Amino acid sequence: MKNLLKLTLLATVGLMPLAAQAQDKTTINWALWDWDATAYYQPIIDAFEAKYPDIEVEHTDLGSADFPAMLMTQLSGGGSDLDVVLVKDTPSYANLVRTNLLTPLNDDIAENGIDTEAYGGLIEALTVDGNVYALPFRSDVWILYYNKDLFDEAGVEYPTNDMTWDEFAEKARAVTSGFGANKTYGGLFHTWRSTVQLPCIMDGEHTLDGGSYEFLAPCYERVLSLQEDGAVQSYAQLKTSGTHYSGPFYNGAVAMMPMGSWFIGTQIQKVESGESLATNWGIARYPHMEGIEAGTTAATVTSVGVAANSENKDAAMKFANFIAGPEGAKVIAETGTFPALMTDEVLATITSKDGFPTDETSKGALKTVKSYLEMPVNLKAADIEVVLNRAHDNIMTDNISVEDGLKNMDEGVQQELNK
Repeated sequence: MKNLLKLTLLATVGLMPLAAQAQDKTTINWALWDWDATAYYQPIIDAFEAKYPDIEVEHTDLGSADFPAMLMTQLSGGGSDLDVVLVKDTPSYANLVRTNLLTPLNDDIAENGIDTEAYGGLIEALTVDGNVYALPFRSDVWILYYNKDLFDEAGVEYPTNDMTWDEFAEKARAVTSGFGANKTYGGLFHTWRSTVQLPCIMDGEHTLDGGSYEFLAPCYERVLSLQEDGAVQSYAQLKTSGTHYSGPFYNGAVAMMPMGSWFIGTQIQKVESGESLATNWGIARYPHMEGIEAGTTAATVTSVGVAANSENKDAAMKFANFIAGPEGAKVIAETGTFPALMTDEVLATITSKDGFPTDETSKGALKTVKSYLEMPVNLKAADIEVVLNRAHDNIMTDNISVEDGLKNMDEGVQQELNK
């Protein structure tokens, strides 16, 4: 009775701060995957709630394996309470846009003065019919890894942050040495189609969903020439053996390897554990074709959007802007992860971590000027992938000429586009 009287009196004189705060808070629900395995989720929520104490962030873990399908089901069901959603890849983004499940963010971007250029072309890549429906949140870019000891032994200068693919080929041939099991290869192109094709989409004019692929010829001819000269390990050998790209680099068997920034953390860890023998290593910007600006590269992107049927859009947009902006990027970087927004502060945070190469080239390698998605937003991306992968395999195993392989890509993709 005394407690009830006390509560009544507090309410009467307006001294119920906890209750008042609870009533004033807006709760938003964030759809994501792998909560327990992701280091930056909780820190980024904590940082946001510290800045916006009137907004509380809850989360719904939809799992990693079936996340795109689960998200579509949740949002299209009509009864979802999701407000903010992570978008795992560009096919998922295209499907969400096509089904009108994401809120257009153009007005939000304009009103908040969001610097779209700071994302290095990713905003433009996510633009559909003039509208942006998600902000870049996480991103990895393609860079070049190299073994300094192998360059020193060959008396060849290290890669730079302004190196062309022709210069890459010249260095690869110069560093190659030895025979059989003791051979050192100048470079490694993993069996992914992207390792060969990506340099040719950096001009901003050609894409891998256009249905015409003659522009890829120089990229194939360069890699096949290096393969024929023995400067890179053959595609067939890598494919047949199921070799993971990390193995030859760990073992000191390759001098250079184009690969994504996701490998940095793993390489650091493997050096610490003694599993990687490439202890004297560095990174450089992704090489570029003649006439393309240094720092142009390819990127993967995870984006963040606001559900079209969210009942808390103002709060949801504040959260999306925060986690995709400079403050969120700093939190992500402090966990050793790469955000989409690579500010000078974020770069300094990543490059100062223990184990990161200390040379100036490596420190500047992550500074990009333009990023292109391997596959643009296209509802038929999955079908196009099948055609491109099949032709790529035939070209790289010498089952078909480059010219005929590219014609097969043309014909197969055109069929898919015309369905």
